[in-house]
Amino acid sequence: MPTPQIRADVAAAREGDDEAFERLVEATYSEIFTLAARLTQNHEDALDVVQEAYLRAYRGLIDFRGEARFSTWMHRITVNCASTLLTRRNRYRCDEIQHDVVDLNGEYHPERRLEDAEISFEVRSALNDLPTNLRVVVVLRDIFDLSQAEIANQLGISATAVKVRLHRGRKRMRVSVQTSREIREPIVAANTSYRARHAM
Repeated sequence: MPTPQIRADVAAAREGDDEAFERLVEATYSEIFTLAARLTQNHEDALDVVQEAYLRAYRGLIDFRGEARFSTWMHRITVNCASTLLTRRNRYRCDEIQHDVVDLNGEYHPERRLEDAEISFEVRSALNDLPTNLRVVVVLRDIFDLSQAEIANQLGISATAVKVRLHRGRKRMRVSVQTSREIREPIVAANTSYRARHAM
C-alpha cells in the first residue's frame, strides 16, 4: 500500500509541484534502477532507461488516476522504456523463442537463485541471453516477486501468456547454466590436476 506521503506527493505533483515529484523520484529510484539494470544487464543502459522513465512519468503524471500504486505505474513505464531500448539495441539480433529446448531436471532453479543477493555470472549471462519478452517476465516474477496477475496487468497480456513466457524463460536459463557448467567443469578439473602434478 502506498504511504500517505506518497499519495500526497502524487496529488501535489499532478498539480505541478516539482518538489513533490522529486520526492517521488527519491522514494522509488532504487527500486526502479534495479529493475532497469536487471532488464538491460548494463549500467549505462539502465541509467538511460531510468532517466527516460521518469521523464515520461513527469510528462504523463497528469493522466495518472491512481488506480495502481505509483511504484507499479513506474514499473510499467520502466519496462516499456527498457523494451524500447533493447529492441533498438538488438535490432539485428534474432530473438526467436526456441520451442524445442530440452527440459533438464538438474539442481538449478533460476526462480530460487534470482532471490539471492548475489547472482552468479552464469545466471546473469543466462538472463542477459533471454529475448526481451521472456527476460521481462522472469525479472518481474523472480526478482521483484510480482504475481502472474500483476505482471499480466503491467505488460497488458493475459495471465496465460505470462505463465508460458515464465516457463520458457526459466527453462532456457536452466539449459544455459547447465551448458555453461558442462563446458567449465572439465577445464577446472584439468587445471586442478595440472597444479597438483606440479606441486609435487
